[in-house]
Amino acid sequence: MNHSIYSADRATHLKIVVVALVAGIVVAGFGITARWSSDEGLTQTARVIKAGKPVAITSTNASLVR
Repeated sequence: MNHSIYSADRATHLKIVVVALVAGIVVAGFGITARWSSDEGLTQTARVIKAGKPVAITSTNASLVR
């Protein structure tokens, strides 16, 4: 058994690459699946906020409506 990546043979390097590739595909697939399932029924609408009466704040923290 090789305990160093430098002295490992070609088959060991190939196994490492295959395992990393499979793990990357699984993570990407899970992310795509999670994204697709969360879009259903969720729509965003713009809401209009109208300004109210102007208010002036004094140094006594009391509001003054003009």
